[in-house]
Amino acid sequence: MLKESYWNVIYNKYKKKYNIAKVFCFNGYGIDFNGCGEISIGEGSYIGEYSSIQSVESRRVIIGKNCAISHFVSIYTCNYDASEIIYNNTKNNKKYGDVIIGNNCWIVRSVLIKEGVIIGNNCVIGSNAVVTTDVSDNSIAVGVPAKVIKKMPLIRAC
Repeated sequence: MLKESYWNVIYNKYKKKYNIAKVFCFNGYGIDFNGCGEISIGEGSYIGEYSSIQSVESRRVIIGKNCAISHFVSIYTCNYDASEIIYNNTKNNKKYGDVIIGNNCWIVRSVLIKEGVIIGNNCVIGSNAVVTTDVSDNSIAVGVPAKVIKKMPLIRAC
């Protein structure tokens, strides 16, 4: 009970600081939103235990409506550029970029979404994927780095 109360206080702070829809669910403990950038999450979405969203100043993370973000998912708008560190011995070289996730997406357990990535509507990102490039609408992407393995047909209502 005390643990639940603690996390409810934290999650209410996130709701005040960031643009989170009223119909949004923090699904478990240990969820971390941080940074002074923008985080916007649409209605009907949820995020699972021990997931993390980081949005640094002047950057944004936008998550659409009806998105299911599972446990241990990490979304970052800033990261070190490893190739610069390795090849040019630079310590302060960082990469920045907004992260946008469309509507009706399912981000499965233990996914890393890197800076500058756009994931289209109606996408599935498979477990343990590392998303380094854009994923187009109606796609299933898996792997390290994530690659689209299937395009789903668009179903239109009459």
